Amino acid sequence: MSILIGGAWPYANGSLHLGHIAALLPGDVIARYYRSKGEDVLYVSGSDCHGTPISIRAKDEKVTPQEIAERYHKEFQYCFNKLDFSYDYYSRTDSVHHKEEVQSIIKTLYDNGFIYEKEVDQLYCSSCNQFLPDRFVEGICPKCKSIARGDQCDTCSTILDPLDLCDRKCKLCGDEPKVKTGNQLFFALSKFQDVLRANLENSRDYWRLNAINNTERYLNEGLHDRAISRDLPWGIDLPLKGYEDKKLYVWIDAVLGYFTVSKRWGIENNRDWEHFWSKDSTTYFVHGKDNIPFHSLIFPALLNGIGYEINPDRIISSEYITLEGKKISTSNNWAVWVNDVIEKYNVDALRYFLIANGPEKRDTNFSWREFINSNNGELLGAYGNLVNRTLTFVKKFFDNRIPKGEVDDEIKRTIENLYHEVGIKIEGGNLKSAIEQIFDFIRSINKYFDEETPWITVNTNNNECRTTIYNCLFCIVNVTNLLNPFLPASSQKVKGWFSCSESSWKLINLVSEIEIGEFSILFERLDKKLIEEEVAKLNRD
Repeated sequence: MSILIGGAWPYANGSLHLGHIAALLPGDVIARYYRSKGEDVLYVSGSDCHGTPISIRAKDEKVTPQEIAERYHKEFQYCFNKLDFSYDYYSRTDSVHHKEEVQSIIKTLYDNGFIYEKEVDQLYCSSCNQFLPDRFVEGICPKCKSIARGDQCDTCSTILDPLDLCDRKCKLCGDEPKVKTGNQLFFALSKFQDVLRANLENSRDYWRLNAINNTERYLNEGLHDRAISRDLPWGIDLPLKGYEDKKLYVWIDAVLGYFTVSKRWGIENNRDWEHFWSKDSTTYFVHGKDNIPFHSLIFPALLNGIGYEINPDRIISSEYITLEGKKISTSNNWAVWVNDVIEKYNVDALRYFLIANGPEKRDTNFSWREFINSNNGELLGAYGNLVNRTLTFVKKFFDNRIPKGEVDDEIKRTIENLYHEVGIKIEGGNLKSAIEQIFDFIRSINKYFDEETPWITVNTNNNECRTTIYNCLFCIVNVTNLLNPFLPASSQKVKGWFSCSESSWKLINLVSEIEIGEFSILFERLDKKLIEEEVAKLNRD
């Protein structure tokens, strides 16, 4: 089976924060799981290097947009590598290949009658002497009355046009812009209303509820054609006569990245890439809830317009994560920056917290108290404790070798069921429940260790002791395998101690008499003083 997984492309206009990772991490878990099942997986993403946020930052810093994009693209690559994201290809939207492929797609859409010219009202700033594209305008959302940008409201996720906003202001100078007429190119999204409605009806059992509700709202209102040209100095040049001085709307540019990077991966690896974009492939798109309409409506319409009748099979669209009970705000520096925490904390501790507390169905909160308690209580107190106490016992009483024993039938059945049930949950994007089920089992084996009292039976009934420890070791190696998609670094470490190279999603049988390798503490205890230090740092910053 072919599995295509696309992770949203973060804007290369600033550092990543934990909210970004909370939305993107499910893609890596799903990719690792399917690889362990032996499926043909292509997991792609990249940096969104175009758009007004980059232009605005470049202007503020008095550098070029290219310099901003280059800086943060490199930072993103470093962060994703440190967090053990297993992308098959991580690209960027300002690459020559992407630009050429996108321009070819735009020409095809135009030739197929899905792009047309239209005279429209536009916002113009007399002070800045320029037309203002979406993100150069801020105002009040007409739907929910929150402060919003000219392309989308982050509060209610409504896609907007700058003219929709009330109390409009130029982002660059703060003046109120005027309305002028001009020609722009439009994508005929309305022509795909019926196709996209059918896609939604076929996806109700597979998309997250927020994706279903958000998409249905737009369809019920009736889809409107979208302007795809922008009066900007930075972006992909439109390849159509008379529009050479305009740039492509950044969201058209970005979502097409999944397609263009797949092709690039195929070329560089001499692999067939098109089967990942066939009806026989299963496609996942992983992102935050603010990106839903671009993936559920605009992207499949673009693909349909060039002859690829592909609909996202799974939309894994996360809600938001707050910080210490308040909304993350990059402008106010109220954020936990990824490039800081990956140098200070165990990466698997970060991955565990963001999965176990993932915003799958509702907004969740990151607090330093909860993070440190999670590390000390779950990773160290449950998982790490089971591994350490068992391996220490083996080293002390069995010459560091796996003792002979037989697996308890009930334990074996439970683990076999875990592979099946956890697998189903991962496939459905229900990662929170999946990792919770694994840790419930870990706690049950710690209880089994306590109830079997091997520290007593090692002197009174050695065979019983051997069986107990063998069963604990059997559980550890399988729990480690089950956790590999979630916590790859610690899983590989434990497998190394067991000299276990098995990575398939199936029961691992434990061979007796194998020597356990030199082992160490799996997770370090975090001092609770860090809570006050990190919160104080937030307030200070």
